[in-house]
Amino acid sequence: MNYLRTSSLIRRVPILFQRKTPVVSTLKFNLRYIHSQFSHRPINMSVQTLTSSLSKLGLDQPELVEGSQPEYNVIDVMRNYITDELHKVSGVSKDIIFPALDTPNVMEKGDLIIPIPRLRLKGVNPKEKAEEWATGFAKGEYLSEVKAEGPFIQFFFNKKVLFNLVIKDVLTRTTDYGALPLGVGKKLAIEFSSPNIAKPFHAGHLRSTIIGGFLANLYEKLGWDVSRINYLGDWGKQFGLLAIGFDKFGSEESLEKDPINHLFEVYVKVNQEMTAEGPDAVGGINDKAREYFRKMEDGDEHALKIWKRFRELSIDKYVDTYARLNIRYDEYSGESQVSKEKMKFATDLFEKRGLVHEDRGAKLIDLTKFNKKLGKCLVQKSDGTSIYLTRDVGEAMGRYEKYKFDKSIYVIACQQDLHVAQFFEILKQMGFEWAKNMEHVNFGLVLGMSTRKGTVVFLDNILEETKEKMHEVMRKNETKYAQIENPDKIADLIGISAVMIQDMQSKRINNYEFKWDRMTSFEGDTGPYLQYAHSRLRSVQRKSNIDDSKLANANLDLLTEPAAESLVRILAQYPDIIKKAQKTHEPSTVVTYLFQLSHVVSQCYDILWVAGQEEDLAVARLALYAAARQVLFNGMTLLGLTPVDRM
Repeated sequence: MNYLRTSSLIRRVPILFQRKTPVVSTLKFNLRYIHSQFSHRPINMSVQTLTSSLSKLGLDQPELVEGSQPEYNVIDVMRNYITDELHKVSGVSKDIIFPALDTPNVMEKGDLIIPIPRLRLKGVNPKEKAEEWATGFAKGEYLSEVKAEGPFIQFFFNKKVLFNLVIKDVLTRTTDYGALPLGVGKKLAIEFSSPNIAKPFHAGHLRSTIIGGFLANLYEKLGWDVSRINYLGDWGKQFGLLAIGFDKFGSEESLEKDPINHLFEVYVKVNQEMTAEGPDAVGGINDKAREYFRKMEDGDEHALKIWKRFRELSIDKYVDTYARLNIRYDEYSGESQVSKEKMKFATDLFEKRGLVHEDRGAKLIDLTKFNKKLGKCLVQKSDGTSIYLTRDVGEAMGRYEKYKFDKSIYVIACQQDLHVAQFFEILKQMGFEWAKNMEHVNFGLVLGMSTRKGTVVFLDNILEETKEKMHEVMRKNETKYAQIENPDKIADLIGISAVMIQDMQSKRINNYEFKWDRMTSFEGDTGPYLQYAHSRLRSVQRKSNIDDSKLANANLDLLTEPAAESLVRILAQYPDIIKKAQKTHEPSTVVTYLFQLSHVVSQCYDILWVAGQEEDLAVARLALYAAARQVLFNGMTLLGLTPVDRM
């Protein structure tokens, strides 16, 4: 049985289950699948908007530095220019200068900054060198100011160049703005969510689901071929326990009406009865459950028929929940889908590599000889039945054969750090070269996830309650509420945003406390605030009565206010933010950026009016707002949110 796991089954084909499991809700799944393919279309990696815009300004692309993407990232255009000029002034190699250029934490310190100590110079005074090189730096048409600040040199971009490059790039590339071709030709297999069958979604699976969904979207934006895999906890003694429990406590009517919650109720009751019997009760529930699972492993037709039914009903419900969260999968698999042949191959290879020893009939691997922290791990029980570590190994082997991945990510809670480390080490000791390309993205716990009434509940209950809360807030403005076509749907989307943003707001490894009041507030940095920011920008466009076709030819030289400059500077950072998020696998990197962007936009409203202005100025300002809305939209959808146009 897997705990807070993730994994695999259909690869871009309209069949929900392969191998052991019959089709479930195929039509519903097909429709979702078709929709997902249009909403996650391949990114365009051939645009040359920036080169074209530079040409119109009478400029050429600066000399290309290895590792830069100046066709996709305005800041790389500037990095290349600064790198070339600083090389001329200092004599330092370009491959040292380029990676040393960084984005300051506040815009007052420049658009890019370089700490002189990172240039690896010996016997020099960093402050003196910063002053010397800043004074003699050729700003050209790309920079407005270069100044020394202690051991740093601060670079400020020419705002005219920035306006003409960034806004046109955003409005031309639209949803592809921010995409970078860093992973073109590479394959990623990412396993996330992986709930245990017959149990409702809980907070841990929610975290794995939305973090994994974000990472899958992120890698696609960077050009990777991504395969999303859901590896279900659908095998083990607990299914024997569930079958026995259903005989005692089950209801066919309740099963058809609400399968997951009913099966969970049955599971809780039979567990309580087993606990009351005690672990040593001969012929008790525990022994019967073990015997039932043994039958499943041996292929008993009756046992498997019941198991398959529970599995199908559970997955059908999960598909609904995933659709609500904008999550899709290329493959639904599970522990049950790992073939006996694959597990036998794994255990034979354990023997061949001299990894296994027996203890009272059970087979173990002692990993302390490779890493003292990893201890010993069980790979086969004394009764010969498999355990999930061995099934994980078999699944990994099959997954590599199928996808030939360049990277494989497992989004699993930090409670399973030891298990994952053991799993990866075993694959490494089995001699698989690809084992070095496997990565564990872990996360902390959600604390206090309960209803406002204080009752512990599961995800569906949480989403329903947030939707109701959002609906209450929306109804308070009767005029706006009357303009919303489907208020129930909009309330749901805002509620989902509330849950997801609270989850992704801080570093994923941190535990966080689930707080209703903070999450559902429209004030402060919350999901509803981001939705409000997007809908307000949409409102500006609607009320302007300016056709979008005019924006492409806007006279951006009319944007002279400091507020406009601040906004375009933060828009320019978005491709770098995506790149940074991939390095850290942190959704919070994007969330923090979107809040900063929203705050800057909010500051512009009192200064950069569109209504009542001369047309050329109104068009220029609207082009800036349209670019801001597009970047906000891109970031929100990258996180897995659905931005709303009215609320």
